[in-house]
Amino acid sequence: MMIKEYWTLVSLDTENYCCQEITMAKTFFFATFANGIHPSKLSNTAIQRRLLGIYYQNNSFQDRLLAQRCLLCFISCQLQKYCFKLARDFGSFHGFTHRDLLSYVLNDDGSFPPLIEHHCFAREILECFNVGKSNLTNWTNLKARQHKQLNQFLLQCGLYLISDWAILNDTKTEQLQTILGHVLSNLEIQQAQALLEAYHNVYRVQRFRRRLQKQSLGICELPSQAQLRGIADILVKKVVYNNISNEAVLDKLQSLATKLREYRIYKKGGKSPFDSLDAKTENNFTSIDQLYTYDTSNVLSDIDETDDFLKEYRLIMLQCLDNALSTVINARYQYLRRKNADKAQKYLKGLGFFYCQRLPMSIIAQQLELRAQYEVTRLLQLKDLRENVGTEMMINLKEPVIRLARQYSSVSNLETLEERVSLAIDEQVANIISSSEIEATNVQINQISIFSESVCRQIVTIEK
Repeated sequence: MMIKEYWTLVSLDTENYCCQEITMAKTFFFATFANGIHPSKLSNTAIQRRLLGIYYQNNSFQDRLLAQRCLLCFISCQLQKYCFKLARDFGSFHGFTHRDLLSYVLNDDGSFPPLIEHHCFAREILECFNVGKSNLTNWTNLKARQHKQLNQFLLQCGLYLISDWAILNDTKTEQLQTILGHVLSNLEIQQAQALLEAYHNVYRVQRFRRRLQKQSLGICELPSQAQLRGIADILVKKVVYNNISNEAVLDKLQSLATKLREYRIYKKGGKSPFDSLDAKTENNFTSIDQLYTYDTSNVLSDIDETDDFLKEYRLIMLQCLDNALSTVINARYQYLRRKNADKAQKYLKGLGFFYCQRLPMSIIAQQLELRAQYEVTRLLQLKDLRENVGTEMMINLKEPVIRLARQYSSVSNLETLEERVSLAIDEQVANIISSSEIEATNVQINQISIFSESVCRQIVTIEK
């Protein structure tokens, strides 16, 4: 453990980050632990409990501020590590550096006492931290993953970071035996399965109900206290635990999500922790009647699982994807062509380098003779491409699939069929677009997605 992180502030200057030792924080830190075990022998949790106790309790104003400064220094070090890891794993391919990321999260000027009017992200992290619910490293990483401006920048670079709660949402309980069998005992796996099932029954079901009510879902956020209590009640009722607090449930959920994330990183060669674990049918399609697993009854249970239906459905989906990509890519190509024919050709070549040859952004910039990687991002506009394709598919896909579904559905349930199919189509299109985002996080992914295959077909057609 590096205790110097409690008196070392990581901040930005005009060129790069710098690590500044705060002398008075260092002096205060060692004075605080002078009469007990040397702090290097203590856990971070023990140190943080002591510093938070000074910060929140009735101590002198000077001591409270010094305890805060020690904690803010520690947070700045964790933010630096978080940004370094993102840049190491994804920066070369997506065209960003750790410096780009640090500019969003490191805004602590180190002033003492701190300027109240100055917004400080590290102070924001500290103010909502509860040492009884998490440790400060995990909490800092969680808040960094939720940073809106940082995530917006990453999305513009084509990188989508999935939350712990989304990972838990799209993991099936039966997968845990395979994923965790080499690290957990049978009893621990059974407890993890019960935990995940309870999470699905509370958290995921409530999201599904909101979708049915056409409410905006947004990103998967931290479970509420009521949701944690509901999960805890299920676990006690099933005698998985005799008694368990909300804080313990949250901790176990985060621990499980971490293991699942690590598994996804491993499956992708240590690069991308953001792949979907759901089993896919041939051609990367999830069967339409398996799109929702939030309830014991499938939303399309009225549709017979016949080979004919699934075959026709896949053909419709592929054609719709081709048409949508053709429309969107052509529109962008023609727009650029009217302004600059050379730029339009670079756009098609850039798409080909990215989706067909799977080249990193840095190499694409060289191939297109552009000055920097961000110019490639600006030229290709991959996020807009995916969003526009998704919109086109939503508009054009529902009617033919509903017509097809009516041929395989019982007459008595046709009244609700359209709504059910519409919900399933929305999810299927979201899965396709999401898979293209996932694929974009790792140049080393071996299996090309149907989205990329279709992009390559459209490029060839346009170039003719």
